[in-house]
Amino acid sequence: MTQEKHYARALTIAGSDSGGGAGIQADLKTFAANGCYGVSVITALTAQNTVAVRSIFAVPIEMVRDQMEAVLTDIGADAVKIGMLFSPLLIRTVAEGLRTWAPGLPVVLDPVMVAQSGDKLLKQEAVAALKEELIPLAHLITPNLPEAEVLLGRAIATEAEMEAAARDLAGLGSANALNVLIKGGHMKGTGSDDLLYLGAEQRLVRFPGERIHTRNNHGTGCTLSSAIAAGIAKGLDLAEAVGQAKTYISAAIRAGADYRIGQGHGPVHHFHAYF
Repeated sequence: MTQEKHYARALTIAGSDSGGGAGIQADLKTFAANGCYGVSVITALTAQNTVAVRSIFAVPIEMVRDQMEAVLTDIGADAVKIGMLFSPLLIRTVAEGLRTWAPGLPVVLDPVMVAQSGDKLLKQEAVAALKEELIPLAHLITPNLPEAEVLLGRAIATEAEMEAAARDLAGLGSANALNVLIKGGHMKGTGSDDLLYLGAEQRLVRFPGERIHTRNNHGTGCTLSSAIAAGIAKGLDLAEAVGQAKTYISAAIRAGADYRIGQGHGPVHHFHAYF
């Protein structure tokens, strides 16, 4: 008799990107490319392409709740990735759903707050709800430098300040168990190093990275956090999951640099390993 096999399951809770480069679409591609079965809870529909976001339709709260219950009470998940949640009510709904149907499940929270243009995407009350409701439930948060600055209310301009910020952000969690990955792509210089702070161990791990010059960089943050969640779902320890995800996104950016999708910022090549 053939032994039954089991997928590593990863859940994404995020908005849909009709252009396919970020959000739910990028998350599901990343899960598949990294050997996981992906399931999703869609929080918003967007009409967007590589040039602009034309419109956003918020999925009704009841539908978000129903999606979470349907997926988690049947298929389940081994890890959860959460993307942009645009309102305090939505943030509280997702937090309540996690406490009800996925207590203790490792959550990778990508606190999307600042657009590439520098514009803030979340109002202050939503930022407060994120800090109060969701961050305490997270296993890992993955802010870039501008988002870390919003969470802490101060500027971060040097490597020493980046290290201090990682430690202070870990204090937003519960029981000293929050881990923090600050993405260094906005730091001035030639590199793109990321800094992981392991809360329980009070240890810093630096992940060096090269700065790849390309217009095809849409969805890089979504893709990185989803790749980390995939690694966790497969049983990797956090530092190993981050290292593999960093390798994956760097290769995806490099492989996608020569393609042309749309007239603006195109996607990375999520399935570069298969072509």
